[in-house]
Amino acid sequence: MAKDLLVTMDDHPGTLADMGEALGNAGVNIEGLAGFAVEGRGIAHILVEDVGAARSALESAGIKVEGESDVLVMDMTGDAATPGAMGRAARKVADAGVNLTFGYLASGNRVVIGADDIAKAKAALGI
Repeated sequence: MAKDLLVTMDDHPGTLADMGEALGNAGVNIEGLAGFAVEGRGIAHILVEDVGAARSALESAGIKVEGESDVLVMDMTGDAATPGAMGRAARKVADAGVNLTFGYLASGNRVVIGADDIAKAKAALGI
């Protein structure tokens, strides 16, 4: 099962390359990525299958892994790719009292969603 890793890095040229090279050299594929530069720090969410290998590779490269999260990984094809589909899904989760904490796109027309209660979010979506 894929998981999200929250990582932080210095915000300067080459840090994304360092992250990509560390994971690639460890044979870890980045399936999804969202990254931002905020006040001199690089913050990234990455979706990986092999969390142990990813964590080890990143930490060996001096990249801090701040957190690891179970996430919803939802296919965005067919009916899920129609106008309003994301709103309908988000409404179901909100009506279940679950707060969505982050989201980003992943390979294969998928969306990755973090929430304060993944089990409850999955139940609300019938996953």
